[in-house]
Amino acid sequence: MKKYLNYSLSYGVMGLVCGVYFREFTKVMGFSGVTTLSKAHPHLLMLGTILFLIVALFSERLILEKEKTFTLFMRIYNIGLPLTVLMMLIRGTLEVIGAPLSKGLNASISGIAGIGHILLGAGLILLIVSLKKAKEK
Repeated sequence: MKKYLNYSLSYGVMGLVCGVYFREFTKVMGFSGVTTLSKAHPHLLMLGTILFLIVALFSERLILEKEKTFTLFMRIYNIGLPLTVLMMLIRGTLEVIGAPLSKGLNASISGIAGIGHILLGAGLILLIVSLKKAKEK
């Protein structure tokens, strides 16, 4: 349980830092429009902090660590979430500073963020499968 609480705390701190970065960076740059930068904060808080708090609660009642799908979930999910958020930060920062994006760079950022989202989706499915398997034992 302690490991999952540590993950939750880490994602919570990262989420708060992203929120501060969004507010202060847009204020300093005088930006008042809509930006992808604002979405990194809630992604980390909900998909990181809250999810791992829930996993910690389930780990008290179920033996999740013995499930191969759970180990795979931990690897895939903890690659997918930071990757997704990193791409949000990059795209949002470029939006705020008004940097022109070539078609290739725009597609690359979108593609990498898409891979991150696919990993998140796969991770969530693996988590649900792991919970089902652990409950059946």
